[in-house]
Amino acid sequence: MKNKLTNNKTKNKIISEMIRVNQAGEFGAQKIYEGQLAVLKNDKTIKKMSEQEKKHLETFNKILIKRGIRPTALSPFWDLGGYLLGVTTALIDRKAAMACTVAVEEVIEEHYKDQQNILKKDNTEKELIKIINKFREEEIEHKDIALEHNAQDLKGYQLMTKGIKTITKLAIFLSKKI
Repeated sequence: MKNKLTNNKTKNKIISEMIRVNQAGEFGAQKIYEGQLAVLKNDKTIKKMSEQEKKHLETFNKILIKRGIRPTALSPFWDLGGYLLGVTTALIDRKAAMACTVAVEEVIEEHYKDQQNILKKDNTEKELIKIINKFREEEIEHKDIALEHNAQDLKGYQLMTKGIKTITKLAIFLSKKI
C-alpha cells in the first residue's frame, strides 16, 4: 500500500481495501472463535475475546454498508477456513487454541499499525483512525491474554504460529483485492 493518499481516486481505493480487509479479518476471527468454542464450549477467556471480535465485525459491517464497499468475495472460504482452524487448534488442546490467537493477533496488530500510519498522513479519516486504534489495542490485549494462558508452552509453538501467520498474511493480501 502506498504511504501517501495522493488523490481522491487513490485514497478511495486504499480506504475501500482497508475496510474490506478489516471486515474480512474480523469475520475470519469470529469464525476461528466459533470453531474453538465448538470444542472448548465453556472457555470463558475465548468467549470474552469472541464477544469483542463480534463488536469489531459489527462495526466493519456497518462501515461497509455506509460507504457502499463490497465485501470480499472470499468470505465463504474465510467462513469455512476460520471455523476449521478454530476447531483444529482447539482439538489439539487449549494451548494450541491460544497459540492460534497469538499468531493471528500479531499479524493483525502489525496490519492495523500499517493502516494507522497511512491514515495519519492524510488525517481526514479521524473516525476510521479512532476505530482502528481501539481495535488494535483490543487485538494486542487478546494476544497478551493468550500468552498469559500458556500459548508458548505448546509443543511445536514456533512451527504452528509461523504457519498460521503465513495463512493470515495471505488472507489479508487476497481480501484486499478479491
